[in-house]
Amino acid sequence: MSATGYRSVFHPGLFAGQRIWVTGGGSGIGRCVAHELASLGAQVVISGRKVEKLQTVAAEIIEDGGVATWHAFDIRDEDAVKANVAEALKAGPITGLVNNAGGQFPSPLAHISKKGFDAVVANNLTGGFLMMRELFNQCMQQHGGAIVNMTADFRNGMPTMGHSGAARAGMANLTQTAAYEWAHAGVRVNAVAPGWIASSGMDSYGEAMAAHIRGLKKHVPLRRMAEEAEVSAVIVFLMSPGAAFVTGITVQIDGGASLGQAAFPTQDHDRSKPFEGFHRAVKPKALS
Repeated sequence: MSATGYRSVFHPGLFAGQRIWVTGGGSGIGRCVAHELASLGAQVVISGRKVEKLQTVAAEIIEDGGVATWHAFDIRDEDAVKANVAEALKAGPITGLVNNAGGQFPSPLAHISKKGFDAVVANNLTGGFLMMRELFNQCMQQHGGAIVNMTADFRNGMPTMGHSGAARAGMANLTQTAAYEWAHAGVRVNAVAPGWIASSGMDSYGEAMAAHIRGLKKHVPLRRMAEEAEVSAVIVFLMSPGAAFVTGITVQIDGGASLGQAAFPTQDHDRSKPFEGFHRAVKPKALS
């Protein structure tokens, strides 16, 4: 057991006896969510493309007293999704899915190739759809469940991330459709739209972006970036019985960055304090 453990705001045992799948669970927000769910009693299934990362996170969870298994595959591969879902279900029903996996690269629209565009859409939309469909068809249609999809703060467009913005907007709409079509099976489907989060994903854009990243908080009314635990807490609520009548929505987690307009700037302050519940959180190098 770790010295402190995850400091969740939710009560212990909230997900006892449940099995919940977290895609992209080997790093960043997915790693944090997997830890919090496990600390609340869930048997966590994490997946991603890199075996080493998955093994590390599963070992962390087990060391902290939780239960975790892992599957390494690419969510863009339909046959791999079908096979891995079927394999995981041999251990029992999975009634929760956190569709966290994704990724993109910065580029203006004029310089994005079709191959690059297709890859980002597959990462952030198609792969998530495949995971939703297979878990619904193979399990949730019978047992019910809850799904939380990952989108982004795309409401005012996503300059230099147009491919990702298009995919994320698609995921928000897919969330609404799935919520409507699958309600009869007792399946709720919601999404979260994080803004700028102090997560390891920031280090994937290279040193050239680091200075820009460090200045992003000036554009947030709360004047800071979010901690991974602040995204996880919203996801956990949407997965919980407390959200039993909530389906088809996308929750903005952006500190108000998507509100207002540049003509009316917000004031500098230090009044907003972060919730730092994740005991194993690692600050991204881009913010150091």
